[in-house]
Amino acid sequence: MQTDYDVIIIGSGPAGLTAGIYTSRADLKTLCVSGRTWGGQLMQTTLVENFPGFPEGIQGPELMANMRKQAEKFGVTFVDEDVTKVEFGHTPFVVKAENKEYRSRAVIIATGAEFNWLGLPSEQRLIGRGVSSCATCDAAFFRNKQVIVVGGGDAAMEEALVLAKFASKVTVVHRRAEFRASKIMQERVLHHEKIAVKWNSEITEVIGESKVEGVVFKNGEKMAVDGVFVAIGHSPMTNIFAGQVELDEKGFVKKINYGEVKNDKGKVIGAAFNMMTSVPGVFTAGDVHDLHYKQAITAAGYGCEAALEAEKWVTEV
Repeated sequence: MQTDYDVIIIGSGPAGLTAGIYTSRADLKTLCVSGRTWGGQLMQTTLVENFPGFPEGIQGPELMANMRKQAEKFGVTFVDEDVTKVEFGHTPFVVKAENKEYRSRAVIIATGAEFNWLGLPSEQRLIGRGVSSCATCDAAFFRNKQVIVVGGGDAAMEEALVLAKFASKVTVVHRRAEFRASKIMQERVLHHEKIAVKWNSEITEVIGESKVEGVVFKNGEKMAVDGVFVAIGHSPMTNIFAGQVELDEKGFVKKINYGEVKNDKGKVIGAAFNMMTSVPGVFTAGDVHDLHYKQAITAAGYGCEAALEAEKWVTEV
């Protein structure tokens, strides 16, 4: 079965849903292939306090449900299936999900990136209950409490420094005898009065039933803490796009700034295409390309940009 759309959005986090709101309001026939587990990383969070418009905060799943309802209101069609294959070598572009094939004039890749976790059952059970992967999001909940940051790169250093503004003590746990972070970030952490380092250590269990109460290390040692922040990197969800669009060495989608794109009449229309991939007409938005910010609000902003550019592409090319 084939169905034609103006725009197909792959992914349903803040980037994908925002893109859908904009394309559908622009009267573009829009399909969002949202995945069997839709909503992105905010579906795993509890209270979100840094998304504008909610002075008392809002639960992550509720925020995503509201964004989806808004997209549906303006006419976005949702397919809650996982994409199994894409074909970007010709137009219309082809997106396959389960046993159906969808075609479109433009595609927005908004599949996001997964946090790399420790892989412990106890860790997964306590995500949102003291286990976190975002100090910028959750540090304020740990005011005057003791927390652990797991990792040794720049991201872990940044997490520790953010947490040190609120927590009474931050312990950075690293499995090696030296950090791999940049020298300046290491210096800031190593000389901070509220930050300690536990070298050559690995966590094997997070203790607690309804909330984090401590951790167990590989050598059997226990430490009482109120929070565990995992900062060991991200993995972009881009396997299905390998060979279809250009990816960087870490697997993130590359944005290509097209300074000049012409339509079939020779008119230059490409000055604003900043969210386009290596394939003209295929755009990207959110954590799937963003190595730096990884916030819901920045992902939503990227979704807006990608949608506006997709609209321009569909209507002018």
